[in-house]
Amino acid sequence: MYAYAFFEDFVLFYPVYAVLFADAGLSGAEISSLFILWSVSSFLIDVPSGIWADAYSRRLLLTVAPGLTAAGYALWTFLPSYPFFALGFVLWGAGGAVRSGALQALVYDELTRLGRSDAYGRLMGRSRAIAMTAVMAATALASPVLHAGGYRAVGLASVAVALLGVPVGRSFPESRGDGGEGEREERYGAVLRSGLAELRGAPGIRRGMLVVALVSGVDALEEYIPLLAKATGAGAANVPLLVLIVTAGITAGGWLGGRGTAWAGPVLAVAAALLAVGAGSGRPVGLVAVAVAFGAFQWAIVAADLRLQERVSDGARATLTSVAGFGTEVVAVLTFAGYGLGSSRLGAGPLFALAAVPYVFVAIVMWRSRD
Repeated sequence: MYAYAFFEDFVLFYPVYAVLFADAGLSGAEISSLFILWSVSSFLIDVPSGIWADAYSRRLLLTVAPGLTAAGYALWTFLPSYPFFALGFVLWGAGGAVRSGALQALVYDELTRLGRSDAYGRLMGRSRAIAMTAVMAATALASPVLHAGGYRAVGLASVAVALLGVPVGRSFPESRGDGGEGEREERYGAVLRSGLAELRGAPGIRRGMLVVALVSGVDALEEYIPLLAKATGAGAANVPLLVLIVTAGITAGGWLGGRGTAWAGPVLAVAAALLAVGAGSGRPVGLVAVAVAFGAFQWAIVAADLRLQERVSDGARATLTSVAGFGTEVVAVLTFAGYGLGSSRLGAGPLFALAAVPYVFVAIVMWRSRD
């Protein structure tokens, strides 16, 4: 699982794709439209793929997902123009969507089968930390690779690493059976009905899904951390260092995932205060507080996911996790739109400080719904 997380996020395109789009002649509005298309394609595919994972095979989706993202990177590499950038984002979004609910469901169920469901939070937290480590490694390597071989080299490396995830996905254990075509169709409908019934009849599940969607969706603000670093007045050469500090905080939060989850509400409230103070300070040293806050947010995402997995049934686990993923993408789009609209009147610091408000709301919900 750790290798899967690493290959998923070791993408040399991450730190340079916006520059690639700009060099291809795209305007700021066109680049923003690609980000929105990315999120929209994810939440349109999330729920149907989750139902399919419960009805048929979670492992197959984990095998297919890296191929979809690799295909998207290939389009960017060999056909650099707006239509193919857009199609590449659709494929990337599809890869993430078919993977999300299937991964959590497969891991939790297989751990339960082995009598180790208590290890789920730690395993997912460490997986997130390894993913962030992969992001940092890719960021460090992107510049020399770009210098040596241009965007073509960056793209080929991204495609190659993504494809390494295919055999890793295939290697996951899956104890669930299959069935014939007719049985699969019946199973798909049964899973859909079961998931809807569970959603209607269990307020705790609905609340858990809302918490996952909010704490994960608002975390999309992470994409704007370079702008926050720049807004502190730090020189251009120091912005990557400040971003790295926050990334290190996020990684640490992942490593601590699964521990002390009963205190998720209070910790999230303190993190919200640190975000407001650190971002609102307008000084580079404030990024240290922001790093701690985002580390706590990462830890809280794992805690929220763990609480949700403990509440849902095995038969509709991927379906309901994917519904939460759908909500996450909706909140992410609203976060992108809110930042874009707010940026016409406020700087990055005040906007990040305002983002503390939804985290306080989530903290209250998590504290009141603790087990």
